[in-house]
Amino acid sequence: MADQAKPNKQGSGWLNVAVDYGPLLVFLAAYKYFAPEESEAIAEIAAVIKGTFAFIVAAVVALVVSKWRLGKVSPMLWFSTALIVGFGSLTIFFGDPVFVQLKPTIIYLAFGVVLLVAYFWKRKALLRVLLEAAFEGLSDKGWLKLSRNWGFFFLFLAGLNEALRYLYNVENGSFETWLWAKFWVFMPLTFLFTFSQIPMLLKHGLAIEEKDEVLKEEPPTG
Repeated sequence: MADQAKPNKQGSGWLNVAVDYGPLLVFLAAYKYFAPEESEAIAEIAAVIKGTFAFIVAAVVALVVSKWRLGKVSPMLWFSTALIVGFGSLTIFFGDPVFVQLKPTIIYLAFGVVLLVAYFWKRKALLRVLLEAAFEGLSDKGWLKLSRNWGFFFLFLAGLNEALRYLYNVENGSFETWLWAKFWVFMPLTFLFTFSQIPMLLKHGLAIEEKDEVLKEEPPTG
């Protein structure tokens, strides 16, 4: 049984990162393709709607790829994809980009609140369940701290997304800046935060050869 589970883990590589950020790349590419050369509100909204449709399709494809290549779809990825489809559909139906910009905030808030409530109320490391990850040697105390830290980090990301949504949107012609922030702000911050957790995890029993897996198994970031 252990031999059967091992290839699954080794074959994951950076596929989790591709599944998380691939749909965003598709969104950005589609938006750039349809975006008007000069700032024009109606054409800008149309570009966002077309980009959102591509985003929804890409998110569903990423879900299928995760199941096909990794043999699983984590609860967090199910939830993230459901919100992409839901809020993306609202954006298309109402022609209002605010829904697709709100989606990351809802994801971050939901994950943050759920992780922290489980930590403070039940003293349970819910991140372990949501990620469906198993870091060899990591103690229950280590999982608790990791779950708590991610909970606070998710709340920080929710606030950051709201600040950027307020500053960069279709109304002031800077929606693309908000999109790029997912790659040049959120992605580096998430990587740095994940990397910063490794010393604590090693202190709580994480096997040294597992430290690279921590970076590959980061939660979806909206």
